[in-house]
Amino acid sequence: MSQVGKRSFWLHQLAEYVVGASLLATGLQSPDPLVPTLLGAVIVVNAAIVEAPLSAYRLVSRRLHRMFDALLVLASVAVAALADIDSGTRLVVALIAVVFVTIVWRTDYSKPEPKVFTATPEGRADELGRLAGRASGRLAARFRRRD
Repeated sequence: MSQVGKRSFWLHQLAEYVVGASLLATGLQSPDPLVPTLLGAVIVVNAAIVEAPLSAYRLVSRRLHRMFDALLVLASVAVAALADIDSGTRLVVALIAVVFVTIVWRTDYSKPEPKVFTATPEGRADELGRLAGRASGRLAARFRRRD
């Protein structure tokens, strides 16, 4: 169960894809596209390799992903403050960094507990299945004996 006030990890992952795509789009429109495009690509790759529902490759645990998120927050703030980019791109990168900080801060990184489902509240689904299987087996054996 998610912590109170925290968002599920799949929502965090979806937001990371949006933030990364926004930085990629910003880089495509910037006179100096290298810095925002590279940062956006790293954020998208970070979202794609974590062990989570919307991942392409499940290579990194959520714990390690959380550390990568912290590094990417620092990198995005540093890019917004220190990179040699035009003022419009700097403003967009700074706003996206604020959004990314909020996403990382409001996420529940814990894995959900697996849910166990039973067909009936008493757990009698297996018993009913065995009874039905035995009954159909007896019926088939009777038809075979007739021939």
